[in-house]
Amino acid sequence: MLELKPLSKEGIPGALARVERYRLLNEPEQAESICEDILRCDPDNQEALQSLLLAITDQFGPGSAARVSEARAVLPRLRNQYDQCYYAGIVSERRARAFINQGGLGTGSMAYEWFRDAMNCYDRAEAIRPAGNDDAILRWNTCARFLMRNPHLAPKFDERLEPILLE
Repeated sequence: MLELKPLSKEGIPGALARVERYRLLNEPEQAESICEDILRCDPDNQEALQSLLLAITDQFGPGSAARVSEARAVLPRLRNQYDQCYYAGIVSERRARAFINQGGLGTGSMAYEWFRDAMNCYDRAEAIRPAGNDDAILRWNTCARFLMRNPHLAPKFDERLEPILLE
């Protein structure tokens, strides 16, 4: 069994910069690993927790239910209620986009439900946002525009059939 090498506290700022760089290079696994190293050294590092959540959501794709659970498990570790609501919206929005990219029967209604969940999270974040922080509004508007431009994304049609009564 291999033993992981610890990161020094002095190395955290540089490691956080690398996380951002690897996410921009579309290497979320590398970014996730660095976040885990930072969190082993500083378990409450809020920037690392936010970046970890984003790196996990960068990897959403077909069959990513376990990854959604992993991302959601990070939310309670965020100290700020606004951050918890906002990043919960990010998880749902990115899950919605993963369904759209997946395609297939039923994925449109699933994507719609995840988008609506994201928008509800952004509404909660907006209500408690810090002054001058409109990030939740911007995300909500992005989801709304996407749904308006894709009217085929709709809630699942309830297919309960009424029995035919013969007299």
